[in-house]
Amino acid sequence: MAASHSVIIFIGTLVVLATSISAKEYIVGDKSGWTLDFDYQSWAKDKVFIVGDTLVFNYASGAHNVMKVNGTGFQQCIVSSSNGTLTSGRDIIPLQTPGRKWYICGVGKHCELRNMKLFITVLPQTMAPAPSPVATSASTKLIVPTVYGFVVALFGGILFHLV
Repeated sequence: MAASHSVIIFIGTLVVLATSISAKEYIVGDKSGWTLDFDYQSWAKDKVFIVGDTLVFNYASGAHNVMKVNGTGFQQCIVSSSNGTLTSGRDIIPLQTPGRKWYICGVGKHCELRNMKLFITVLPQTMAPAPSPVATSASTKLIVPTVYGFVVALFGGILFHLV
């Protein structure tokens, strides 16, 4: 009975580790942050957003905000408080469901005239595309699997001794 309990704990730990390792945090606009006259569609174009990732909107509090809107609200820059307005200056949005997501700045005409809007598509974890192949030497190809295997073995050993 104790052995089956250990296996369940071990498998649960692996699932949590795999999910947390694969999740990414995206700083919207990178170093520029959430600001006027930035091309957020170009910024998002080469990124793959997956359920479990997070978006971080950095901006001067009071100067901007972040509003989640629908497709029409995005196209027409319609400000609506029905979905809530984020105003902290460091707004963290967990991407919890797959699908299209639209965000705008609702301050003044920042969306309409200054391009403060972002559209992304979030993929489910199971449909995430395979990573692009990268030219590496044979020695660096083994680093990640070896480290990952070591971490899994370490946690498994610790759990085995605790139970």
